[in-house]
Amino acid sequence: MEIDTISIIILTLAIPASFVLSASAGLGGSLILVPAMMMAIGTKEGIAVAALLLACNNVAKVAVYRKNLPWRASGSVIVAVFLGSALGATLMLQLPELWVRYAVALMILATLLWEFSSHHRAKKAWGVGLAFFSGGTSGISGTSGPLKGVALRSLQLERFYLVGAASLVSLVGDMTKAFVFSQAGLLQTEHLMLAGILIPVMAGCTFLGRTINRELGERWYSVLFWSVMGGYIVRLVA
Repeated sequence: MEIDTISIIILTLAIPASFVLSASAGLGGSLILVPAMMMAIGTKEGIAVAALLLACNNVAKVAVYRKNLPWRASGSVIVAVFLGSALGATLMLQLPELWVRYAVALMILATLLWEFSSHHRAKKAWGVGLAFFSGGTSGISGTSGPLKGVALRSLQLERFYLVGAASLVSLVGDMTKAFVFSQAGLLQTEHLMLAGILIPVMAGCTFLGRTINRELGERWYSVLFWSVMGGYIVRLVA
């Protein structure tokens, strides 16, 4: 894994920033890490390594938010993301990403329209479907876009439990992708060594992210959450 000086500088900034954002908002780490990794080491390998690092970081998030893990409430979303991630990661090895972007763009439009509807019961069932599509999108492009965020919001959880649910869902999705990519030969021993070296960084950034989350009021957390959602949309369109 040869990386030039500029890419090293970018990754030095992007890796901790992605971990802090992920621990603060519950998700969003891939928004920063995936593009940085793709630019540094290539598209498919970058997506694979980002999945590995984010999976390891989500272990830290689950440990830190262990008192706020809504296993039962988020169970259906976790299963849907697992299935979608396995399918998406497999397709990533075969299909052009452009095909998926059009479908996801339509899903985003439908998602936003549904998010502002008043059919709360339907939202929960809709959220499971969105979770599946978010897993598939994440497997193919490296990031789930706003679909996972809206799927989690459909669970109507209190803020810290929302972050806990996001940590669980992201852990399952990223571990699934990392496993599929490792079977395809995209992850090597040097990538595992990199993840091991970054464990202290993951721990420190996760504690910092939780501190930021605690200091934010409900209004500012909503601003942070929807800023991440907006960032996903911009990245997808770009």
